[in-house]
Amino acid sequence: MNPNKAMIKVSTHARDKVVQMMQDDGVDMTSHFVRVGVKSGGCSGLSYELKFDTALGDDDKVFEDNNVRIVVDKKSFLYLVGTTLEYSGGLNGKGFVFNNPNANRTCGCGESFSL
Repeated sequence: MNPNKAMIKVSTHARDKVVQMMQDDGVDMTSHFVRVGVKSGGCSGLSYELKFDTALGDDDKVFEDNNVRIVVDKKSFLYLVGTTLEYSGGLNGKGFVFNNPNANRTCGCGESFSL
């Protein structure tokens, strides 16, 4: 796996949370990565997926930012170029947030978007 220059950024707070979650789940950071994707659904038409994975597909793109390896399938990549993965732990809720410059509209929960 030869990671490309990051086309998907990871904030420091998101990196810290990913590392903590991997450690809590007993996941090895050297063999696992964060898979980010887009699927149909959500209140704005498209929603984000985020999970730990070890299997690479033929069309996957691999990135690394802030010491976090991120893998995106080719179709999702088109929607995610330039996105920053952030983590919000404030009063409005806790969780990963996608700061996506390609989204024309997002829902109030930040988990779905449209182009």
